[in-house]
Amino acid sequence: MPAGGWLGWTGPLLVTLIAAVLRLVDLGRPNAIAFDETYYVKDGLSLLLFGYERGTVDGADKIILDTGGPASGLTSIFKPDASFVVHPPVGKWVIASGEQVFGVTPFGWRIAVAILGILSVLAVARIVRRLTRSNLIGTLAGFFLAIDGLAIVMSRTALLDNSLMFFVILAFGALLLDRDRTRARFAAFGETRSVMGPALWWRPWRLVAGVCLGLACGVKWSGLYFVVAFGLLTVLWDVGSRRTIGVRMPFRAMLVRDAIPAFLSIVGVAIVAYLATWTGWFLSADGWDRTWAADGQSSFGWIPAPLRSLWHYHAEAWSFHTGLDADHSYEANVWGWPVQARPTSFYYESPEGVCGASKCSQEVLALGNPLIWWAATAALFHQAWRWVGRRDWRSGAVLCGFLAGWFPWVFFENRTIFSFYSIVFLPFMVMALAMSLGVILGPAHAPGNRRIIGGVAVGSFIVLAIALSWFFYPIWTGIPIPYEQWNLRMWFPSWV
Repeated sequence: MPAGGWLGWTGPLLVTLIAAVLRLVDLGRPNAIAFDETYYVKDGLSLLLFGYERGTVDGADKIILDTGGPASGLTSIFKPDASFVVHPPVGKWVIASGEQVFGVTPFGWRIAVAILGILSVLAVARIVRRLTRSNLIGTLAGFFLAIDGLAIVMSRTALLDNSLMFFVILAFGALLLDRDRTRARFAAFGETRSVMGPALWWRPWRLVAGVCLGLACGVKWSGLYFVVAFGLLTVLWDVGSRRTIGVRMPFRAMLVRDAIPAFLSIVGVAIVAYLATWTGWFLSADGWDRTWAADGQSSFGWIPAPLRSLWHYHAEAWSFHTGLDADHSYEANVWGWPVQARPTSFYYESPEGVCGASKCSQEVLALGNPLIWWAATAALFHQAWRWVGRRDWRSGAVLCGFLAGWFPWVFFENRTIFSFYSIVFLPFMVMALAMSLGVILGPAHAPGNRRIIGGVAVGSFIVLAIALSWFFYPIWTGIPIPYEQWNLRMWFPSWV
């Protein structure tokens, strides 16, 4: 077991501090509305002002940048009509919270997303500490997330995906706490040879996971994949727990004792939490198609009209998502995401006279640290081997999180998709990397020079990862540099 108390928090808090520095320094740079911030900055502001999203006048982005200040001073940029938007409200409410406190400025609309990115580092470090029972491996996982380029860029940009990642991580951590608590309760019953074993109904951490998964779906519908994956994961953990105490038919016991409570705790609670995220739309009279059902345009009259209107809204949004196939210069094939084959450029300008050279480049490129991503991809295969060959449940849990975030997109290869979506499974990649590096490091009491050799290898990897993060940091955060220096960082034509 790792040291507890303050020793168990020292490493995670230290890497969280590193994450805060890398994400918060000059957070308002670039002083622009970058990439899809153009949608979410205005949608978040509209939620603050009206409770639902409204359309905006032409030139709204320029008005925002020129005016800034309190949200109440920008009502003029909105039209009276509701806007059809295709993502739920939670991620936009996150952005809106920063705008409410700090004003509608680049810093204001990015700060709340940055805070969630910082807290994600702390959560990952603590989760991996509990998963592996190692302070060192937990701290390593948090450190890799802290210094990774994609994690930094997504924390410094007002998009939705960082919020999705945050709630997914919390759900995973809650289920891990539920597993530990449940196994301890099973152990208290002692060994049994019964067919079913005990029934454990009250599992509060499962409820927490359900709320987090509902909020994840309230950011983007891709959170649904984690509802399914984590729901299956937690009941399979129950099978293992029942088998451990000698239950003769653990799968049957899971179906009878655990499946329905798990469904209600995960899926049922997630549905309630998800519907709650639409409160602003429910309370409005003018949200997009808010009165569609009340106007007599649907059947199933026994269902409350607001729910029928929301169902219609979702059907229209689903039609949009499945039909999205317009060409985009930065669309990326899902098979290249884990190796950062086609990163997305969020911002690029060539300002003059700001970098000490005749030609300057200022870019925000959603590119991960190549060493971390390439090594983590290899580590996923290593963890797959440990799961299959050694029945290591921890490896299976990490793979579950990765596959839930990555694999479903294989079926949408013809849709316009981007590599920055991979931020949602990055935490599971750094978990796999830290766990594999722990194997390389070796046990604390390994014979001979095993620990020394392992320490040198892992230490060298960490130093090189830090060096690459320092090298790429300017193009992650929009620091103007000479064009020649920018070009040195474009290792592959697909990065341009």
